[in-house]
Amino acid sequence: MLKRKKNAYLQHQNSNAMVTRYKIKTLTEFVIERQSEYPHAKGALTRLLNDIATAAKIVNREINAAGLVDILGTVGSTNIQGETQKKLDVYANDMFITMLKGGGECCAIASEENEKVISFQNNIAELGKYVVAIDPLDGSSNIESNVSIGTIFSIYRRKSEIGLGTLEDLLQPGVNQVAAGYIIYGSSTMLVYTTGKGVNGFTLDPSVGIFCLSHPDMKFTETGNIYSINEGNYVYFPEGIKKYIKYLQEEDKCTLRPYTSRYIGSLVADFHRNLIKGGIFLYPGTRKNPSGKLRLLYECNPIAFIAEQAGGKASDGFNRIMEIQPKTLHQRAPLITGPRKMVEKAEEYMRNFSPKMEHSPMPTEEE
Repeated sequence: MLKRKKNAYLQHQNSNAMVTRYKIKTLTEFVIERQSEYPHAKGALTRLLNDIATAAKIVNREINAAGLVDILGTVGSTNIQGETQKKLDVYANDMFITMLKGGGECCAIASEENEKVISFQNNIAELGKYVVAIDPLDGSSNIESNVSIGTIFSIYRRKSEIGLGTLEDLLQPGVNQVAAGYIIYGSSTMLVYTTGKGVNGFTLDPSVGIFCLSHPDMKFTETGNIYSINEGNYVYFPEGIKKYIKYLQEEDKCTLRPYTSRYIGSLVADFHRNLIKGGIFLYPGTRKNPSGKLRLLYECNPIAFIAEQAGGKASDGFNRIMEIQPKTLHQRAPLITGPRKMVEKAEEYMRNFSPKMEHSPMPTEEE
């Protein structure tokens, strides 16, 4: 009798587990459902997001196998940033270009790895309504260390009517973004994106190769207790940032300070952790690099869009990141992003102790 009851209970539990499992929502299902929020949408953006997700899955496979195949190390060349290209950098770049060209919804790409705009010369892609700015493999200097790396992307509607995508199609301020997101390749692989209706995260189920909704409606906490900055550059920081860091390190029970310093050196990894746990990310301009080192189009703008949609803020220390008008493809900008109150406190220190930087013209050349 007891054995029959136990078997019946186990069957009931297994049944509930299966029902729960089948309630999982995939990225494709979620994106299609959200199409109804855009009366003018005809599925092109949905297909574009799926192309990016497919490329991400292939890149993820290569990253996971990197230590077993000849894909670690450098290729002996540098990109437009003057950075040594890793084999995985080149592979990821080629994969995203191939998928976006083949999908036909994108007519041009700006990539960290390419000096000029990549325009697709085929009848399908020339009719594409969108352009994409992308950092195919953010944090690639950490590849051999087995540290989390990522992909960052930004999507705009093209400004030109038809034909090849142009530089002007891509030189748009962040407020014009129709979608942005990142993929983080870590202990699990996640795709986080926004189309201006909140932020949602999807975790890759490697057993079936599908991104499943795991982090709905992601939000920054009102404030946080983590700060992420490369303190090795402290001597080069503007006075406002130096004072702000010291403020974060002071003991104060009311604000639960001192805060914890956490810095990985991969924008995607640092931002993702801070989004989940609550914290601020800072990459300010310095004496060596007045405009910082992050690129406006395919790093700062997409991260800023996600931050704002998650209830946070993104600033260059004085101004809203997404209102900066880009002048060149690989233009750099300082970036401070995280919970609104933390960013506003950092801005306060910049205004009080480094006011001249607000009115100093930022270099626009590809440094």
